[in-house]
Parts: sequence; structure tokens; C-alpha cells
Amino acid sequence: MNPPATPPLLRDLNERTVLETIRDRAPISRAEISRRVGISKPTVSVALAALLEAGLVRETDNDREGPKYGATFFEPVPEAALVLGLDLGARFLRGAVCDLRGTVRAREDVELPGADIDRVLDAAAELRTRLLAAGDLPAGALDGAVAGVPGVIESPSGQVGLAGNIPGLEGLRIGPALQERLGVPVTVENDVSLAAVGEQWRGIAEGVDDFAFLSVGTGLGCGLVLRGELHRGHHGAAGEVDYALGGDLERENDPAAVGVSAYAARLAGEGRLATSLEPPYDVRAIFAAARTGDALAQAVVAEEAQRIAAHVVPIAAVVDVALVVVGGGIGANADLLLEPIRRLLAEHCPYPPRVEVSSLGDAAVLTGALAVGLRAALDNVFVNRVRTARR
Repeated sequence: MNPPATPPLLRDLNERTVLETIRDRAPISRAEISRRVGISKPTVSVALAALLEAGLVRETDNDREGPKYGATFFEPVPEAALVLGLDLGARFLRGAVCDLRGTVRAREDVELPGADIDRVLDAAAELRTRLLAAGDLPAGALDGAVAGVPGVIESPSGQVGLAGNIPGLEGLRIGPALQERLGVPVTVENDVSLAAVGEQWRGIAEGVDDFAFLSVGTGLGCGLVLRGELHRGHHGAAGEVDYALGGDLERENDPAAVGVSAYAARLAGEGRLATSLEPPYDVRAIFAAARTGDALAQAVVAEEAQRIAAHVVPIAAVVDVALVVVGGGIGANADLLLEPIRRLLAEHCPYPPRVEVSSLGDAAVLTGALAVGLRAALDNVFVNRVRTARR
């Protein structure tokens, strides 16, 4: 007489539980899986057989110390699915592919200054092909792509709003356009929001449930993580701090590159401060000169710290975050900006947040894209392989 069949839902649960345990504890034996999850050894064996057949786990050597007792050990197959991350910026297209361990298998940055959205989309498709070839990875294993773009992903339309950095991006439903070129499902997020996710996954905000990522560079943006989850807002526009101060006050306090250069030009026109700087007052040159003691450059940097702090204050007042991570090309100047920003916040906030500079730098958006894609891939690979194998 045959034993009764295991109900599909229970079989699903057993296989998922065994798979997650192997992902968390590999290398791990059948007996240890049984002990840890409270499932009988025969049931674990059945689940393992399904996972082995689906190519999600494999036998491996035990490199841990301790007794082996001739047991067979198992580990996940990281190449069972791959994730493509993309960062579509005004000057650079960055891309990377990671496996199910989150290990980056290939990465490349492409300079595309002034390119319109059609050129950027075509370049993304070309980059996908090159990354897979560079990592010697099978195209068929690509589970999906996650792309960060400089704009609001409007809900529920999926159109991109407030996107002036890439010609042709404003009003575009970029997800379907990317999916057509890449041939895999695509998720699109605001780039600074993804930078926040990246810092939470592998950066300075790891383990922090309530924080903000403030990007200060060619533009200004903020990604919010509240209660451990990305906060997008009702329209998808949470973190658009460009509008936090409003009207003329906002323009006078613009901490982005255009505002910094304009302030430097204004000070130079007054002729009060000695300087070696010349028009067009490039931001990098300003910060470099400040480090050498240039009086005008140091005045500009002091003003920049004031402007950044002015944008942090309303964030701290409204959502009371524990941490503000400052990133972007300007925000990365920790040696000149961190101390004055912290001092100003202590003066103006009853409960000032901790302020740190991004530990991921220009990889923050890309890291967040891979993190989001990896979460989906870990679930999708089970559905696509194990359930398909049963049919």
C-alpha cells in the first residue's frame, strides 16, 4: 500500500523551509536540517530530492570544524538565477549582475554625457549582453532587472515625473520600454531611493530601521526608509526635498552643483575674498581649493554645509530618523562637510539625527537595485524551477 500523498501546499512549505535553511546555514547536513526546522528526516529527504532535481541545491564538502560522521552536506546553487541592476544617470549608465548569494559577477560603468533616453535604453541592452559575457553567465538564468532612474515613478501610472536630467525621460513609462529591450521583467525605482536600500543592505545604514539617504550632486534627492521598508509616499514622490523649503527660499538654498557654482560666482563678483578659482567655478575645483586654504572656496563650503543642514532639518522634524546618510558627488566630501553639518543640526534640532557619509559611494544606487532584484529572484527561482519540475 502506497503512503498517502503530501498535500501540495504542505510540500511547498517543506521545500521552501529546507531551501531557506540551506541558504542560511550551508554547508549543512540532512540531519542538521531536520533538527533545526523540526521536520522529520524522511520529509527532509523528499524536499531535498526536489530541490536537487530543480538545480537549486547541490552536494558539497563540509569546510566547518567539527565531526562529519560521513554525512552528505548541501549548499545552494548561486547561479540558479541572476539579477541585473542598472543605474541610469545623467552622465553614467552603471550596470552589474549578481547571483543568488548577492555576489557581483560582473560590473561596468558607461559614460553617456547628454544622451537622450533612447540612447540610454539601447546602451542598457548592450550593457546587459556584455555583463553576461564578462561573467561567463547564461542569459537564460537572468531572473529580472531593477533600474534606478532620476525621477519620480508616479503611482499608479508608472510614468516618470520630475525628470529633467535625461532628455525624453519625463512622462515615459520606462519599465515596459526597458523590458522590451532586455527581454526580462523590469522593476523601476527612483535612484536615490535605491541608494537608501543599498546602504541598508551593505552600507553604513545596515541594521538601521529609520533613516534617510540625502544625495547632493548634480541634483538633490532623498530616499526614506521607515520601519525597515522603503517609503515611497502616496504619489511615489516621498523624498523630493527640492520642494521642502519652497519658492525663492529653495532657490537661494540650493545645495546641488548649479547652486554651489552660482554662489561661488556671486562671492567672486563681490571681490571681498582672495581666491585662485576662475569661472565656471567647477564644484570639484572649489572643494579642492578649500582644502588648500583658499578663502573664497572655504566660504562656499561653509555655505554648502548650511544648505545641506537646512534640508536635513525638516526631514528630522517630520520623521525623526535615527540616521541621515549623505551621498552624491558633493555629499562625499566628508572631511569638509560632516563636522559643520553635525554642529548645525545640533543647534537647530531638538533630536538631531546621526549624520554619516555614504560608505558605498557611486555604487549605492546599483547596490540597491541588486538588493531589490535579489529579494524577488530568491522567491521566483523556487516557483520557476521546483513547481515547474513537478508538472
